[in-house]
Formats: sequence, structure tokens, C-alpha cells
Amino acid sequence: MTPAPDHTDDVETLRAALAAEREARLAAEARATGAEARAVGAEAMITHLKLVIAKLRHDKFGASSERGRKLLDQLELELGELVATEAEDATRAEEQARTRPGAPPPRRPSRGPLPAHLPRERVVLPSPAACPCCGGKLSKLGEDVTETLEVVPRQWKVIQTVREKFSCRACDRITQPPAPFHPIARGRAGPNLLAMVLEAKFGQHLPLNRQSESYAREGVELSVSTLADWVGTAAAVLSPLHALIEAHVLAAERLHGDDTTVPLLARGKTVTARLWTYVRDDQPFAGPAPPAAVFYFSRDRTAEHPKRHLASYTGILQADAYAGFGDLYLPGRKPGAITEAACWAHFRRKVFELAEVARAPLAAEAVRRIDQVFEAERAVNRCPAADRLTHRQSVVAPLVADLRAWMLETRGRLSRHNDLAKALDYALKRWAAFTQFLSDGRVCLTNNAAERALRGVALGRKAWLFAGSDRGGERAAMIYALITTAKLNSVDPRAWLADVLARIADHPASRLDELLPWKWQRSQAPATAAA
Repeated sequence: MTPAPDHTDDVETLRAALAAEREARLAAEARATGAEARAVGAEAMITHLKLVIAKLRHDKFGASSERGRKLLDQLELELGELVATEAEDATRAEEQARTRPGAPPPRRPSRGPLPAHLPRERVVLPSPAACPCCGGKLSKLGEDVTETLEVVPRQWKVIQTVREKFSCRACDRITQPPAPFHPIARGRAGPNLLAMVLEAKFGQHLPLNRQSESYAREGVELSVSTLADWVGTAAAVLSPLHALIEAHVLAAERLHGDDTTVPLLARGKTVTARLWTYVRDDQPFAGPAPPAAVFYFSRDRTAEHPKRHLASYTGILQADAYAGFGDLYLPGRKPGAITEAACWAHFRRKVFELAEVARAPLAAEAVRRIDQVFEAERAVNRCPAADRLTHRQSVVAPLVADLRAWMLETRGRLSRHNDLAKALDYALKRWAAFTQFLSDGRVCLTNNAAERALRGVALGRKAWLFAGSDRGGERAAMIYALITTAKLNSVDPRAWLADVLARIADHPASRLDELLPWKWQRSQAPATAAA
């Protein structure tokens, strides 16, 4: 009988082959997974690099506050050229119409009335004494008045103040009126001239060397050193007013804070210094206090500067997420913690950039939801704080809650290296500061008040190139505060500075606050109306 075959070896062989095949399959799957992971990682890196390149291109060529201003200037230039071309063609058409009888005159756009507050100079054309047709007597039926806007060129003049001397025949005592006050002791500059130089330098960003050249073309030689001497002396004269404005700003219930770069000349090169601003603007919540701004200069951006600026302040600070403000919000701070209020415009800017540059649908959805919050907030702008709070709790708070829920759900699906995730984390990590406006009607949604105050500095940087010294930066900060505060109160800075420089020496120190822009405006209104 033939013995049964032994299949043990075959089973072991099959098991070994199956195990080898399984190991090979697992290794292949691992390689495939690794290759897929590397491909996904490479794809993510490519996407990230494309986004970085797009953002860099956007930063260089895209719209920003300064580039947007330049683009607006360019568009206005193009508009001006088109209007000038149209006017030139219309004038030539009128000339041609005169030579062709019966041709209809070209249409001209209707013009608005000229400003009513300007003085009128009446020029009456001579009329005939008798009728040119029959020689009969004429009687006036009425008149037609054509108004033309004209300007009187800037006039320079020298004011001679004469102080006559008299002697008494009885006692031989000599009597003479006291010498008039000059804003600059033993100086020859009048208050209007000083105000013009200050406003041109710090309000229109026209450096002193360019002003000197402009005055020379008008026949008045004023060296840069002379103008600089006037600026320094005027700053010293105006410093008491600046101290009053500073005290008024730091007494606010809520402040807007921000800073910007300022080139500073240092040993033949320029370094990046800082100009800080703190703005008091109670108008959004119908506060009675007038708006004002104060500026400070520093060589760097360390945290010690805002600590010094706000050493005695304990209100609400509306600002960006600059880490240097962090110690101001600590509970144990003396004399008390400052309440942090974040800026929604900064948050929106981060996601809007991704929506615009990367065309990311999630970023676009975030912008849409943030815009809903802004739209709901517009309904209570310039309303009392209590009304704003009621509206926010009933209308705005649900929108903010929905936004946060969407942000958390979206953030959970994104990698921590994703740019949108970083933008969402910026707000989520500071959510208490971002939602501070929901519990306080005085808080604004944005920090735009401070950014508007710094806009002139940003636009003027390329005109005046740099600050010459630390003292120069501090002096510029002081004059910026005066001019910006005047503008915030709808006061002409040049007219206000001229009047203040003419009066401040004889004005009682106890009533110096009467010269502040918001009170000066009220005191000047009756005189302006009478004129």
C-alpha cells in the first residue's frame, strides 16, 4: 500500500510565501503612502510658496494705504487730463462756431455757485448816457451779474510799529508806549509768517529748504537756518498748549493707539525710529468731549515707550496686537489695568488679503461674515453708548457668535501651517479683546482713528526724507499733535496757529485753555459771522 504524501512542508512553504507576499504588500503600501505623503507635502509646499510669492507681489505692487493714495492721485491726474482735453476741444469749437453763422454753440456743463463767504468786488461796466438808437433818455430796468473767481497773489510786507516818545514840560519825564510783543524775542517774523512756515512743514510736509527756495523766488531771502530757528522758537512758545492737549487726551475713557516708522538720521545713515499716536475721539459714542491727538517720538519700538506714554492711564486702549502693549493689560498693573480692545479692521485685512491674493473660498466666506458685523455696527455709529450696547447685544452679538462657531469649525479642518488658520488664530487667541465692544458701548469696532492720525506722516515721509535728530523728532511730534487736533475739530491749522502765536504771550496762564482749538473755534465764530 502506497503511503499518504506528507503535505507539511508544502503548508509551511505556502505560509512562508503568504507572509513574504504580505510583507511585500505592506512595504509597497508603506512606500506608496510615503510617496503620497511626500507628494501631498510637496503640493502643500508649492501652494504655500505660490501664496508667499503672490503676497510679496501684492505687497510690492498691490493696493495699500500709501499705494492706494498714489493710485488715487494717478486716477485724478488722468481725470484732470481728460477734463482739460475736453475743455480745449470745447474752446476751439466755440471759436469755430463764431466764424460760422447759425452754428449751434457747444454745450457747456452747468457750474455751481461760487462760495458765498468770499468777499465780492463789484465792478460796474460804464453804460451809455443816452439811447444809442435814438438818443433818448435811459431808465434802468435791472442788471445781470457775472461772477468770476479770482485770487490775490501772496503779498509780503514789512509792518513798522512806531512808538512815539513824549516828554512832560513840567517834570521832564519821558513817556512812550510799551514795545509790542513778538512771537520770537528780538525776531522779525510775524505770527502769520510763523504759522505759514509751521503748517507748510508739518501739515503739508514741505521741508524748510524747499520753502526757502520758494520764498526766494518771490524776492524774500530766508535761509534754512533762519526758518529752523523760527520753528524751534515757535515750538517752545506753543509747548504749554501741547501740554493741555496731552492732558486732555490722557483723560479719555477710551484711547486709540498706534505707531508708524520714521527715518532718523544717525551718523551718515538713517535708522528706523517710531512715531506713536494716541487719539481721543468720543464722537462715535456721542461723547461731549472734543477730539484730540497726541504724538510721541522714540528711536525704537520697545515696550518701555507705551509704558511711559500711558503710565497714569487706566481706561480702554483700542489698538492692534502689538506685544509691547501686553504689560499694560496685566491685572496687577499700577495704577490699574488697561482694558484691551482689539481692531476688527486688522483681522479683516488678514483674511481679505488671502481672499484677494489666493482666491481662497474659505477666506472669502470669512470676509463676508465679518462684513455682516461691520454692516450691523453702522446703524449705531455716533449714537450714545447705551443705545450702541443695546443694539450690539440684540443684533450684533448673534452675528459674532455665528462667526466664531464657523471659525472654530473651519479651523478644525485646517493645518496649523495654513495661512487662513494663522489669520483665524490671530482673532481666536484674542477673542476677549475682539468682543470687548459687545459689553461696552464706548468701544469702537476698529482702530481707524489712530491710523487716520498717522496717515499724514506716512504720506509725508518721502517729502521730508528723515528726522534730523531725536530733538527734531520730538519737536515734530509736538507740532503734529497741534495740527492734527486742529483738523479733528474742523479748524484751519494755519489760522489757529497765527492767532495763538499773536496772543499767547499776553494771555493769562489761568485761561490758556481758551486758546485750544475747540474753544478757539467757538470764540471766533461770532467774529467770522459779523465779518
